[in-house]
Amino acid sequence: MVYDVAVIGAGPAGLTAALYAARARLSTVVVEKMFPGGQAALTDIIENYPGFTEGISGIQLADAMKRQAERFGAEFTNGDVERIEKNDDLFTVFLKGESIKAKTVILAAGAQPRKLGVKGEKEFTGRGISYCATCDGAFYKDKPIAVVGGGDTAIQEALYLTRFASEIYVIHRRDQLRATKVLQERAFKNEKIKFVWDSVVKEIKGEGTVDEVVVENVKTGKLDSLRVDGIFIAIGHIPNTDFVKDLVQLNEQGYVITDAYMATNVPGIFAAGDMRQKDLRQVVTAVSDGAIAAVEAGKYLES
Repeated sequence: MVYDVAVIGAGPAGLTAALYAARARLSTVVVEKMFPGGQAALTDIIENYPGFTEGISGIQLADAMKRQAERFGAEFTNGDVERIEKNDDLFTVFLKGESIKAKTVILAAGAQPRKLGVKGEKEFTGRGISYCATCDGAFYKDKPIAVVGGGDTAIQEALYLTRFASEIYVIHRRDQLRATKVLQERAFKNEKIKFVWDSVVKEIKGEGTVDEVVVENVKTGKLDSLRVDGIFIAIGHIPNTDFVKDLVQLNEQGYVITDAYMATNVPGIFAAGDMRQKDLRQVVTAVSDGAIAAVEAGKYLES
């Protein structure tokens, strides 16, 4: 079978693209290597998505989006896309052991957490180091932990972890946070959260599991040690674009370059969500991208 649209990724952008494409009566398949929702599904509570006055969990929102797309006929399959090739007017999406053919492709594979790249990180990942508070926070009930980062994600993680941890050290390389003011205010008011300013992680130590993080003050060069049982890293993301790096144009950071209509430099390939070059990466901008990409894919097919 040749699909009208193949959507790569089932985060908010991909799910919205699937909804709009399927509702336009385009045969649509969504390829996801993990679970629906992407990074949003790992968020405990989403408070800034319009229509939910009390907020909604990322998992609930992703599940609703998937069921809505399925209602209009979108198909879902699990798989890890290795590469995409274009032959004449058709695209072939290669997975491990199978391939999918489509007339258009919407790239919505999102991004993955950025690593610190310090000694001990690789060894203790999964044994005290985590990149997802909602996944692993409950393991640290009444234990001291650290959160690395100063943006919205880091502070949201820290606030969520106050449900479990005895105390939380927020390690940030600057002397002020980048997070939105409302999150900052909540964090500063919470007695469990302590801030380690002007500092970066130099090494993570432990016996079997994490029990110490060594930090360096970037202004004085002084080293300090914090006794913690867990470290949550939230310092940004890296776009999942390796599988298309030889196909579409990327910027220096590896994000897909598109125009305002989500079109890449390859006719018939569109991109949406966190893997696309843009200033704001939020659920609300991802769904906007997905809707535009699907509508433009439809116009491409008509032409």
